[in-house]
Amino acid sequence: MDTIIRINDAFYIHAESSLIDDRTRVLKQGETFGVFDRYGDIQPVEAFTHGLYHEGTRYLSYLELFLGRERPMFLSSMVKEDNTTLVVDLTNLDVRHQRGRLALMRGTVHILRSRFLWNGICHEQIRLMHYGLEPAELDLMFRFGADYADIFEVRGTPRARKGRRLESTVTESCVSLGYEGLDGVVRRTHVQWAPIPDRLSETEALFTCRLVPKQVVTISLTVTCERAEGRTTALSYDQACAEVSRAMDVRVADECDISTSNWQFNNWLHRSRADLHMMFTDTPQGLYPYAGVPWFSTPFGRDGIMTALEYLWVNPLVAQGVLRYLAHHQATELNAERDAEPGKILHESRLGEMAALGEIPFGRYYGSVDSTPLFVMLAGAYYERTGDLECIRTIWPNIERALEWIDRCGDLDADGFIEYARRSPNGLVHQGWKDSNDSVFHRDGSLAKAPIALCEVQGYVYAAKLAASLCAGALGHAEQRVRLAQEAARLRDRFEAAFWSEELSSYALALDGAKRPCLVQASNAGHCLFTGIANERQAQRVAKTLLGSEMFSGWGIRTIGDREVRYSPMSYHDGSIWPHDNAIIAMGLSRYGMAEQATIIMQMLFEASLHMGLYRLPELFCGFPRREGEGPCLYPVACSPQAWSAGAAFMLLAASLGLSINGLTKTVTLRRPALPEFLREIIVRNLRVGPSSSVDFEVRRERGGLRVEVTKTEDGVKIVHEK
Repeated sequence: MDTIIRINDAFYIHAESSLIDDRTRVLKQGETFGVFDRYGDIQPVEAFTHGLYHEGTRYLSYLELFLGRERPMFLSSMVKEDNTTLVVDLTNLDVRHQRGRLALMRGTVHILRSRFLWNGICHEQIRLMHYGLEPAELDLMFRFGADYADIFEVRGTPRARKGRRLESTVTESCVSLGYEGLDGVVRRTHVQWAPIPDRLSETEALFTCRLVPKQVVTISLTVTCERAEGRTTALSYDQACAEVSRAMDVRVADECDISTSNWQFNNWLHRSRADLHMMFTDTPQGLYPYAGVPWFSTPFGRDGIMTALEYLWVNPLVAQGVLRYLAHHQATELNAERDAEPGKILHESRLGEMAALGEIPFGRYYGSVDSTPLFVMLAGAYYERTGDLECIRTIWPNIERALEWIDRCGDLDADGFIEYARRSPNGLVHQGWKDSNDSVFHRDGSLAKAPIALCEVQGYVYAAKLAASLCAGALGHAEQRVRLAQEAARLRDRFEAAFWSEELSSYALALDGAKRPCLVQASNAGHCLFTGIANERQAQRVAKTLLGSEMFSGWGIRTIGDREVRYSPMSYHDGSIWPHDNAIIAMGLSRYGMAEQATIIMQMLFEASLHMGLYRLPELFCGFPRREGEGPCLYPVACSPQAWSAGAAFMLLAASLGLSINGLTKTVTLRRPALPEFLREIIVRNLRVGPSSSVDFEVRRERGGLRVEVTKTEDGVKIVHEK
C-alpha cells in the first residue's frame, strides 16, 4: 500500500542517490544557490543534485577542474563559519614524463579554490602556490556545461518536452551559453575568465601555468546567471567579497548575542544562526527565510512563519518581513487550480519554467490549511514582542481578510473546525505541515478522507483569534477585541470535546470527513500545547505521552508512535524526527510550566547535532531508537540547510529558559527556567526590547537552583524571574 501511495504522489522526490554525503558543499545567496562536491566541482551525474541554480533553474550543470588529464589530489574543503565562502584545498598528484620518470612530486603545488555567491553571480578565485625547488609547468583544465533543468526536473518530475538550446558564443575570455524556455524566457550563463585562457571553447578552458618556486598564480572565474532582460555587470572578486561582508554586518547588527559555558553548544548556535542568515533572502517587503536547499529554496508560507516564530526573540525584523511579504501575496480571488480563496495565505511560490507554464501548480500556490491562521498568530506575537503598532495597522486589512477566510472558506462543513480538501487535481492531497500522501490515517492504516480537520490547526486558529483580539484592542476596535476572544474560548471547549482521546492519553491526529477521529499517537498534539488550546490537565498527559517510549526515540520525538500501523522510522512523516516539530513541542511544554521537560528535548537535539556535519541539523532524520555509541540515522533526501531546522535551536533555548518578551511593557520574563546538565550558564547580550531599548542578562546554575543576573539595562527594561 505504501509503495502505491508513493508512486501516485506527483511531487514525491525521486532518489537514485542520497543527498546525505559528507562530500556535498552548499552555498546560497538571494535567489541563487549551489550544490558542489568536496572538490568544489559540479559532477555531471544524472542522479546528483549538483549545480548552480538561479530562480528555480540550473544554470550550470557541470564544472570540473583537472590538472592535466587527472583530477587534483583532495586535501580538505569547508564552508566558512558564516556560510558565505566555500574554501577547497587541493594539490597535484605525481606527474611523470612519458618515459615514466617522476617530473613533479605529489604535494608540490597547492591549489586553493575560494568561491561565493553574490547577486546572481558565482565568484571564484583559484590560487596556485609552487613549493618545489625547480620551475614547473602544469595544465589547468576546466570543463563546464549547462542543462537549464527546472528544479522539479532534478527532483524527478518528467517533462514531455523542453525549450531549445541557443547557439553558444565564445570570445577570448568569456563563454555564453543560452536556452529559450517554453515560457518564452531566455536564460543565459556567462562564464568569464581572467586572465585570458590559453585555449577556450564552449565546453573547456585551458591554462598552461609556468611556475617558479614560491610563485603564486591567480585565476578568477565568474559565472553569471542571466534571465532575459540584460547582463549584470560583475564586480571583481575582491569588490564582491567586500559587499558580502558589509551586507552580513548590517544584517546581524540588531541581533542579540548568545553564548554559553559549552563550546559545542555555542558551535551549534553559531551554525544555526549562519544557516538562517544564508536562507534569509531580501524581498521588496523585507527579509524572508527561504525554506531549504536544494528542493525548497523559495518562499513557503508555513515555513517562513514558523522560522520567524522560532527566531522572534533574537531578531523580530524577520517576522516583520514575513508578515509584509505574505500580506502582499495574500489571495484575492477564487482559483481552484491554485487552491486559492480570498484571504488565504500563500503556501509556496516558484519562479522556474515549469511553474510559469503551469506544469506544476506552485508558481503561486495556496494549498495549505495552516498558513492563514499562522499568519495571524505571527502578527500578534510580533506586536507583543515589539510594540510595533504601525506595522500591525498596515497589515490589519490582511488580518481581517485572513480571519474571514478562517470563518467562511476554512470551515468547509460549518461545524466550527477548520478543514481542508484540495480543489486542484494537481495540488497537495494533505495540506497541513505533514503533507505527504500517507501522513493522515486511522488506527487500522486506512487513509483519512477529506475534508480533514487536523488537531494542531484548531490550535492555530485558537491562537490566531487571541492574537487578533490583542491587535484589535490596540487599534481601538473594542467590540472586535471582545468578540474574537469569545470565539477563541468557544473553540477551545469544542476542541476538547471532539479531539481528546482517553485511550491515547492525547489528542486525536485529526477528524476525517465523516467526523471520525484518527486515533493515532502523533506529534501534532504537541502543537496544541504550543498554541495553548489544551487545558492544563490534558497538557500534562500529552507531555507524558510524547516523552514516552513509543514517541520518544532518544534523539527526539517521532512524528508518530512506533506502534502505529504506518510507522516507519525511514518515512518522511510517519515515524521520522523533525527538529522544528520538536522545538514547537518544547515551547508548548514550557508554556505549561514544564521547562524541565523541554530541556530534555533540547539536550537530545543538541547531542544529535554533534553527529551532523558542521553541527547542522537537517530537515529531518530517521526515527530509529537511539543505539549506544552511535549517532542518529540520516534521511536520504533531507534538505540541509533547512530554515526551520536551523531556527529550532533558538526556540529550544527559549523554551528551556521559559522566555517571553513583551515590548509593550518592556518586560523580559523567565518562567521556571531550567538548564540541562551540560550547560552551566547562558549569557545574552544586546537583547532588544521595544524600538530602542536593550538588556543584558545571565542565567547561571548555582546551589539550590538557577540565578538570573541583569548586567545591563536601558530605558526601564525589566527582567522577571518566576521560580
